[in-house]
Amino acid sequence: MSLFDEPTKSTELISHVKVDDTVKELSSAFDYPFTGTSTFTPPALPPLPSEYGIGLIVGPSGTGKSTILRQFGEEQRIDWDPSLAVCSHFNNAVDARERLSAVGFNSIPAWMRPYHVLSTGEKFRADLARRLQDGAVIDEFTSVVDRNVAKSCAHSIRRYADQKNIKGLVFASCHYDIIEWLRPDWVFDTSSGKLTARGYERQPEIVLEMLPCSPEAWAMFRHHHYLDGNINKGARCWIVAWDGTPVGFSAALSFPNGNLKNAWRGHRTVVLPDYQGLGLGVRISDATAELFVRQGCRYFSKTAHPRMGEYRNRSPLWKPTSKNERTREDYSKGRSTYEEGYKMKHAHRLCYSHEYIGKK
Repeated sequence: MSLFDEPTKSTELISHVKVDDTVKELSSAFDYPFTGTSTFTPPALPPLPSEYGIGLIVGPSGTGKSTILRQFGEEQRIDWDPSLAVCSHFNNAVDARERLSAVGFNSIPAWMRPYHVLSTGEKFRADLARRLQDGAVIDEFTSVVDRNVAKSCAHSIRRYADQKNIKGLVFASCHYDIIEWLRPDWVFDTSSGKLTARGYERQPEIVLEMLPCSPEAWAMFRHHHYLDGNINKGARCWIVAWDGTPVGFSAALSFPNGNLKNAWRGHRTVVLPDYQGLGLGVRISDATAELFVRQGCRYFSKTAHPRMGEYRNRSPLWKPTSKNERTREDYSKGRSTYEEGYKMKHAHRLCYSHEYIGKK
């Protein structure tokens, strides 16, 4: 059985324009003979794998990527209702969470906003989230976003496609830097006309540095936290950097408890939007907890964020407490202070609760 199907045929594209005075003047000035007719023959697409999850057509602008992509279908038009939140455009809450997370769009506050107020990068991810399905074609992939956004988005899509067993998803892009993050099953380079069948390569290593800081540094991150923008002034805090660039923030608080000695709890974990989707949040949380455990402390953390909570449920580094995935009606009894009032707001929210135990 052959690995590839039959090759496609390349067709010459012809266009005509009127040779007016502007055309004559410019073509003459640049010594470019022009009669009004342009021709272009995109490279022929070689035989492709008979079945694949993700394919990528890559190459410089003007080399025929979009023309070749149309052989796989037309890109879906996405319409947004300005009266609805972004998350309301999906089948249900679970579908919205999975798809938006699949493109590295993990800002819960942004999910609640209408599409037209989003940033360019957020709009790109939101459109992409609605297009992800079997046989979808995506043109100009990552062309309008920062390269960090591009990498995190590519990584998240690969993970989602594997989880959902998506087939026949094809992208076209002029950026080569996404290849190692998207890990496509095949790559066709329009500049060389070569097809490369790729295996599942590992993504590049990400090395993060945790830098101690004061709670004042929280101002840079507070608007990106999914719950409360405030921070306790007594928190121990860290800025997290990747290649010298701040990407996240972590904070922990002393956990006074009559039954526990030398205990701490997670207070804030935030990853800036441009770096969401790379799995940095859970790594930052793990690293913070490890700092305390190595000092002989116990470390606990509670989260309402489903991705982080489910990660901890699966991770051997964390063990669930007796309050894991349970509501806390006891919070609403006899509360009066600000801290206790904050607890009352969370009395009926199902949260994940774990203790970090580290590597055995």
